[in-house]
Amino acid sequence: MARPVVAIVGRPNVGKSTIFNRLIGDRLAIVEDKPGITRDRIYGISDWNGKSFSVIDTGGIEIDGEDMMLKSIRMQAELAIEEADVIVFMCDAKTGITLADEEVAQLLFRSGKPVVLAINKVDNIKKVEDTYEFYSLGFGDPIGISGSHGTGIGDLLDAIVNNLPDLIEEEYDEDVIKVALIGRPNVGKSSLVNAILGEERVIVSDVPGTTRDAIDTPFERDGQRYVIIDTAGMRKRGKVYENTEKYSVMRAMRAIERADVVLVVVNIEEGIIEQDKHIAGYAYEAGKASIFVVNKWDVVEKDDKTMKNFETKIKDHFLFMTYAPIVFLSAKTKQRLQKLLPVVKHVAQQHALRVQTHILNDVVSDAVASNAPPTDKGRRLRINYATQVATKPPTFVVFANDPELMHFSYERYLENKIRAAFDFEGTPIRIFTRRKSDES
Repeated sequence: MARPVVAIVGRPNVGKSTIFNRLIGDRLAIVEDKPGITRDRIYGISDWNGKSFSVIDTGGIEIDGEDMMLKSIRMQAELAIEEADVIVFMCDAKTGITLADEEVAQLLFRSGKPVVLAINKVDNIKKVEDTYEFYSLGFGDPIGISGSHGTGIGDLLDAIVNNLPDLIEEEYDEDVIKVALIGRPNVGKSSLVNAILGEERVIVSDVPGTTRDAIDTPFERDGQRYVIIDTAGMRKRGKVYENTEKYSVMRAMRAIERADVVLVVVNIEEGIIEQDKHIAGYAYEAGKASIFVVNKWDVVEKDDKTMKNFETKIKDHFLFMTYAPIVFLSAKTKQRLQKLLPVVKHVAQQHALRVQTHILNDVVSDAVASNAPPTDKGRRLRINYATQVATKPPTFVVFANDPELMHFSYERYLENKIRAAFDFEGTPIRIFTRRKSDES
């Protein structure tokens, strides 16, 4: 099941990134008092009253040039309208309603999407009356909030949750492997879909962003059923969209949420850039099985070290995903294409693997015997036992005398031992430490 999507929309400097951080409970976005400063992360997960949803800060979608500001704001609103289930429209109590606010309001009003109107910088009770003028925008009661003080965030979350749609059950059987292709524009995602399917199902062009719509394509190979979820580009064309690298996140995140296996497609001609790390990071954070697919293998000059050198480069750049296998291929010539689906099937099996508790505890006991936990101020972590509590991704709880004594390096050591014992190739694994008395 895919989470509903909530997008935060508003003109620059109304505090979108601060509220984004409040909603996801983490300092993922950079907050600075300059328009367009959000650069690193525009997507996170929030939970409120038992409901989970994805949050997007559209302020992370940047356009070059001051003269593009209104176009940028309009584009962000259009992105939110197209992709989000609920839109948080943020305005600024200090400045009141501006021309840009009115333009965004018209777009949102016509969309028919649920809109929650949030007025930021209501830092004290006297500022509440500054929200009254925003009734004229036509979205009902404005919610006064303060990003800097955190006031009103609970009311905002209540309003968001009240407007969320119900989760839609996945329409495919459990044994169907759902595969999402992600990657920046022009790495060859659509060509790869065509190559796998053996037919021209997807529009292919040399211009980045020419895939026209989201596509689910079921197919069967060697008795295994698959569904390819292709992350499409924007439906609307134009320089504003083509110049925006991060718009693809809004489509990719939905595909990632639904997928079992994520193919991170990299163009060997262009090498690895920072955006590739961001895109792969979403798959990692979502706990999905992943494979690096190095496309355009046919066009590079090769010797006996080329593949090994590029593998090393990928592992160096993606230290957080060293478990992900790497497949080199050419979507255009279908060179090495036959190697891909067996790896997809294997990592999907590892992603769903459940290990028996007694065997898991034998592995953990051997790991502790080989390398005892270090002491901290005279106290030593004592592990009682471990159990697997979930799959997709495999998730383990380690019960111990004091969770605070579990150093991240020792947790990594246990993860490596568990991964080595049970393979778990291609999938992240999660480990949580709990006090033994916390067990219910």
